[in-house]
Amino acid sequence: MALEWDLTPLYDSFESEKFKEDLKKSSILVDEMKEWIDINFNNHEDELEKLENFMKKDLELYSYQERLGAFIHLTLSTDSKNEPAIKNNAILQAKRNELAGPMAKVNKWIAQIEDLATLLEKSPLLKEHSFYLSEIVANNAHSLSEKEEAMLAKLKETGSSAWEDYKNLIISTHKVEIEEEEGMKEYPLTVALNMAYDTDKKVRERAYHAEIASYKKIEDGVAAALNGIKGEAISVCALRGYESPLEMTLNQSRMDRETLEAMLGAMRESFPKFRSYLRRKAELLGYKNGLPFYEMYAPVCDADMTYSYEDGQDFVEKQFRKFSENLGNYAVKAFDNHWIDVYPRAGKRGGAFCSTIRTIKQSRFLLNYGNSFSDVITMAHELGHGFHGACLNNESPFNTSYPMPLAETASTFCETIVKKAAIKEVDKKAAFSILETEISDATQVIVDIYSRYLFETEVFEKRKVSPLTVEEIKNAMLNAQKEAYGDGLDPEYLHPYMWTWKPHYYFTTRNFYNFPYAFGLLFAKGLYAEYCKKPETFPEEYEKILALTGKNKIVDVTKAAGIDVHDIEFWKASLKTIEEDIDTFIKLSYEI
Repeated sequence: MALEWDLTPLYDSFESEKFKEDLKKSSILVDEMKEWIDINFNNHEDELEKLENFMKKDLELYSYQERLGAFIHLTLSTDSKNEPAIKNNAILQAKRNELAGPMAKVNKWIAQIEDLATLLEKSPLLKEHSFYLSEIVANNAHSLSEKEEAMLAKLKETGSSAWEDYKNLIISTHKVEIEEEEGMKEYPLTVALNMAYDTDKKVRERAYHAEIASYKKIEDGVAAALNGIKGEAISVCALRGYESPLEMTLNQSRMDRETLEAMLGAMRESFPKFRSYLRRKAELLGYKNGLPFYEMYAPVCDADMTYSYEDGQDFVEKQFRKFSENLGNYAVKAFDNHWIDVYPRAGKRGGAFCSTIRTIKQSRFLLNYGNSFSDVITMAHELGHGFHGACLNNESPFNTSYPMPLAETASTFCETIVKKAAIKEVDKKAAFSILETEISDATQVIVDIYSRYLFETEVFEKRKVSPLTVEEIKNAMLNAQKEAYGDGLDPEYLHPYMWTWKPHYYFTTRNFYNFPYAFGLLFAKGLYAEYCKKPETFPEEYEKILALTGKNKIVDVTKAAGIDVHDIEFWKASLKTIEEDIDTFIKLSYEI
C-alpha cells in the first residue's frame, strides 16, 4: 500500500518535459494576457466581445497555473527543502504577480460597465459567471490603481510571502529533544505533537515540556515572521479602505458582521458548559486545579481506541457509506488512487489539509497519522473537504471558490457522521471514549478557536503601534487562553507558543482564519439535524447545497438549507447538541 501521495497525474517531476512545457506556456500566456489587456481595455467599445475573450483567456491561464502551483505546493508540503520546488515556486509566483496591475485594470473596467446585468444575459459564458463578475464589481471599491496593485504584488514576494516560506521552513525542520530512559532523543515537531494522544501520561507530559522548551531556539525567527505578515496585512487593509483586517476577512468570506456577532455571542454563552467538561476530565485524570494543557487530548479510559491506518480507512468508508453511496465511493477513490500522504516525517509540514485541484478534478490529502481515533476523525474531516470539491466538479473553476466559513462545513459534517455512527456501534466504554473525543474536538473548535480569535485581535491591535516582542506575543496567547477556557484549564500549564506552528496565523491573504471553523461546526450540526429528520432524501439535498457554495453569499447558501444565520437562536440550538453530549459524558463518567 502506497503511504505517500501520487502526484504523477500532475507531473512526473520538475525535470519532466511536461512540467517544463507547461511552465513555459504559462509564462507565455501571462505575457500575451498583459499585452492583450493593455490594447483592449482602454475604452468600452465591444464590451461583450472583450469580456467573453477575457474570460476564455483567464480560464486557460488558470488551468496551467493551478496545475503547476499544486505540484509545487504539494511537493513542498512533504519536502520543505526541495530545491527545484523552491526555485520554481519563486518563478511561478513572480510571473503570476506580473498580472496584478493588468488584472486591476480589467476589474476596474468591468466595474465601469453601465449595464452589466443586461450584458450578462447576452452571453451564456458570462451568465454562467454572473456571481463572479458581480463580485468583482462589488470589490472594486477596495481595489487600487493598476500601478499600485502591481507594486503590492511585487513587494509581497519579498514581504509576507517570503516570511510565510521562512516560517514554514523553520517549523517543518524543527526538532524536539525529549529525555527518555535511554537518553535524549530528537524528534520532528510533528511526531512530538502526536505524543499528546499517547496513552502514557509520562509520555504526554515529557513531550509537552520538551516541546515548550524547544521553541526557545526558534521563537525570535517565528515572531519576526508573524510581525512581518501582520504588519503587511494592516498596511494593505488601510490602503484598500478597510477599517480593519477583520472587516476585510468578513468581506472576503461573504459574511456580514451580524452573523459573526450572533455566532460569537452564542459561543460565549456556552463556555460554562465546556468548562464543566474540562474540569470533569481533569478529575478523571487525577487533577484538582483544572486540566493541564498537555492533557487536552489524553484518553480518559482504557478502551482500545487505537486504529491502524488500514483500520481507519475501513472505518471511515463504512460510516460514509451509511450516509450515501456517493460519499463512500469518494473515500474509496481517494484510498485506491493514492491521494493521501499518511505519516509524519522530517521535512513534512505539520497538521492536515486537503488540496483540491480543479484541472484534474482530484484532491490530495496531507495527514500526520498517529493511529489514534482522533486521526481517524482528521481523515474524515479532510475527505469531507475533498467531497465538497467533487460536488463542484461540474462548475466552472471561477464558480468553485467558496468562502472560508463554508469551507469547513462539509469537513465538519463528515466528522459528525463518523462520530455519531461510531458511538452506536461500540461497547459502552468505547462509546464513552468516542464521545469524549467528539467533545474534545468541539472544545477545540468552539473554545480554542475563540481564544485564537482573541489572540489575533490583540496581535493586530498592538501591531498597529509597533512590532510585538516574543514576550508580548506569548502573553497575548496566554491571556486569550485564560479568557476562553477560564477555570477549565490549569493556569500553571497553558501553552504560550501555540502561535508558532499553527499555520493559520501566517496565511498572507487569510487573516482571522479561526472563526470559520466554528461556523463550519455549528452550521454542520444544523445540517446534521436536517439529515436526521429525512435521512432518505437529505444526502441529495446536501450535495446540491455544497454545489451552491462557490457562487452565493453565505446568507443565501444557508437559506437554501432553511437556516437563518442572523438569528442567535440557531447558533444556540447547534451548541445545545454539544452541551447535551457534555451532560451525557459527565453522567457516563460516573458509571464507567
